[in-house]
Amino acid sequence: MNIFDTIKKETQGLHGKLAVIEGDESITYGDLLTRAEQLAETLRAGGVSRLHRVGLLCDDSIDYIIASLAVLSLSAVVVPVSPEQTADEIETVIDKIDVDFIVAEPGLRQGGSGGKLLPGLTAKELQLIKRTVRHNPDPEYYRINPAFIRFSSGTTGTSKGVVLSHEAIIERTDAADQGLRITSRDTVLWVLSMSFHFVVTILLFLRRGATIVLCGHQYPKSLIEGVTKHQGTFIYSSPFYYSLLSRTENLPGDSLRHIRLAVSTAMKLPEQVAEEFSSKFGFELTEAYGIIEVGLPFIRLGGGKDKRGSVGKPLPDFEIKLDSKDKNGVGEIRIRGKGMLDAYYSPWQGRDDILTDGWFKTGDLGKTDEEGFLTIVGRDKDVINFVGMKVFAQEVEGVLNQHPQVKESLVYGVSHAEYGQLPMARIVLQEGAGALDGNDLRRFCYQRMARYKVPKDFEFVGALPKTASGKIKR
Repeated sequence: MNIFDTIKKETQGLHGKLAVIEGDESITYGDLLTRAEQLAETLRAGGVSRLHRVGLLCDDSIDYIIASLAVLSLSAVVVPVSPEQTADEIETVIDKIDVDFIVAEPGLRQGGSGGKLLPGLTAKELQLIKRTVRHNPDPEYYRINPAFIRFSSGTTGTSKGVVLSHEAIIERTDAADQGLRITSRDTVLWVLSMSFHFVVTILLFLRRGATIVLCGHQYPKSLIEGVTKHQGTFIYSSPFYYSLLSRTENLPGDSLRHIRLAVSTAMKLPEQVAEEFSSKFGFELTEAYGIIEVGLPFIRLGGGKDKRGSVGKPLPDFEIKLDSKDKNGVGEIRIRGKGMLDAYYSPWQGRDDILTDGWFKTGDLGKTDEEGFLTIVGRDKDVINFVGMKVFAQEVEGVLNQHPQVKESLVYGVSHAEYGQLPMARIVLQEGAGALDGNDLRRFCYQRMARYKVPKDFEFVGALPKTASGKIKR
């Protein structure tokens, strides 16, 4: 089974239909698949073959989609690498997953010159760079038909990498579509990062023959054009972008009349954003709950204003249970269903070691009402959601603690109406250390991690509260 072959089969009658639009560029399904196959032949000639891990370091574009499909068509494995990350973070992904090859835009990776140029793309020039792999994957890797490895810290906070097989991708896109109901009549307005959002969305849109309009650049102008010029029917975005849409004067209240569904995902939808959007455009945002290990198990498809704050009921292919519920009915969310992850890559953990009787422990806290609508009431304390991107507190603390004047630190999230949560930090300085300027510490962080992970404010304190065993209280 192969997701590229599935897309090719399911779009047989749509070769002349527009698949992707990017500014003044566009490509039909026929050309998209042909170019992906041509690029695959170039990759094959360069040594890429089945089960090779291919790091993809590329800005969101038509070319990103072509390159992903080319790798998948060879039954090689896509490892998305976000260009928004720092050079050190990029190298961490490449090193931790120990990729065999890198497909990269020149200039996005330090020391990445000298690779083989890849012809046949619509706009960008990409390079194929071969790496020397230090270790062979776990033997189970060769048995599960892997397609994607999404570098993620998982629910434990330890860097791993979520492995998804072709079968899991096909299952989870089918499962999500029971709520999204994508068809070839849809025009999808896309603003999220493909490095973090691709499998359950872009691949589903392609399977169903929808037209994808890439609106991530020159925002909000590009999204406004998607609404007015391309008359988009479907938006899949984070609350931050919906807030900007609600506040722009360039879109009147009836401008979203063609939109049949506007899904808010990646972070909790703030009440303020939901109200501003509804008041201006006359319909409710649809909140969803997605997890890279699971897929898209929850989409709030009904309930109206009364169900704001809920992510809805589980879609038909998923079950939920709440463990260790308190007196208010709040418990830890576990999910079971189709399209679950196949493994964590580093260190390797197979599905049977991760799941308990098929149940995945999310690390989130939630409660359900009498109608079965789930509300997320808390998250794993070590995870901060900033504009839909996850910030792992211990990772940031590890960077802060490298500063010679810092003894220890505590990173935490503070709720924000537009951004979800802001990462903040309390800092204990080394004994005898002089005063440390917050701007100097911020610049120290900027050199070592992505800007969105850097705490927005620092509080210098004499000590941090500890448990009886000496661990920092969170």
